[in-house]
Order: sequence, then C-alpha cells, then structure tokens
Amino acid sequence: MKKRTAIIKRKTRETDITAKLNIDGSGKSKIKTGIGFLDHMLELFAFWGFFDIEINTGKCDLKVDIHHTNEDIGIVLGQAFKKALGDKKGIKRIGFALAPMEEVTSNVVLDINGRGFFDIKTSGANRFNKSEGYEFEYAKHLFDGLAKQLGMNLNVRIDAASSDLHATLEPAFKALGLALDQATQIDPRRKGVPSTKGVID
Repeated sequence: MKKRTAIIKRKTRETDITAKLNIDGSGKSKIKTGIGFLDHMLELFAFWGFFDIEINTGKCDLKVDIHHTNEDIGIVLGQAFKKALGDKKGIKRIGFALAPMEEVTSNVVLDINGRGFFDIKTSGANRFNKSEGYEFEYAKHLFDGLAKQLGMNLNVRIDAASSDLHATLEPAFKALGLALDQATQIDPRRKGVPSTKGVID
C-alpha cells in the first residue's frame, strides 16, 4: 500500500506552523505548539488514532490571542489528512467512538464525505473552568478547522457533569483519534471510493 503521509506548512502574519503526518503510524508524536495543554490533547489524539504526528510552531501570537494558533493547527492537520488520504479509495469513511474520563463521556461521530461541517454540543455543565489558560472555545476552533479542511462531517457530543476542562476535553480528543482511525482504515472489501457518486472531493 502506498504510504499515506503528508507535510503541510502554513505561515501567516499570526502563525507559522509545520505539520508532518503518517496516517498508518504507531501513535508517536512530537508536538510543540507553545501551549502545554494543547500539546497534551494532540498527543492523546495521535496516540489513540495510531497517527504519527509532528507539529512545530514558529512565531505565533500567543501573547495576543491563542485562538489563532488553535485554529491554524486545525487547518494544517485537516489539510495534512486530506493530502495523505489522496483519492480516498478503500477507506471506511465513517467512524465513531465513545471515551470516558471520570464523570465525563464524549461521543464523536464523523464522515469523511468531502463536505466540511462541525457541530459540538454539551450537556450537564454550562461553563468550563480554564486549564493553564486554555478555554473550551479554543478546542472548538481547532475542531472546526480540522473538519472543514479535511472535508469531514464532525459531530461531537459531550456529557459533562463536571466543569473541569481537562476532564471534559481529554475524552473528546481520545474519541476523535479513535473515530478518525476507524474512518481512515482500508476495508479490503471496498475496491473503489466509498461513495455512490464514485468520488469524494
């Protein structure tokens, strides 16, 4: 099977990011975003998805607003997965996973259908505490960029009785890794593109 790898670079006035991806990896990661909490979440995503991922950020405006870095990392990761998947022949396309952490359960359902869409809903806690300066909204920016650049329908549902941000987002990133691993796996029964249209943009 052809190696499903990609290297993507994105440089703007706000961020400078390079990402390397091997979809068929072993879950190894080297992630340096300048945001410790985000590094940890992305390491979990890579580990549970068996993706080898390297992310390095150059000069980013972390002192102004770290949402730019989260958004652009999502964009770069989405572009990397899209490039590495190529024409998407043989992939399962749809993936879903549940992951718990203490009283929190995260449910991720996704479809690599060529149409980028993201939705997230939470039940239980109405507000989440910051963790190391990180906020719930930053993760939403990352998920949105990933979904739209990959061309993936991504639905995340979090049942969180706790306001603890770490306990809320960790199972979401784990479930995302599990579900995306499932969706990108090759099904030997599928000889072409997994779409009745015969193509996924």
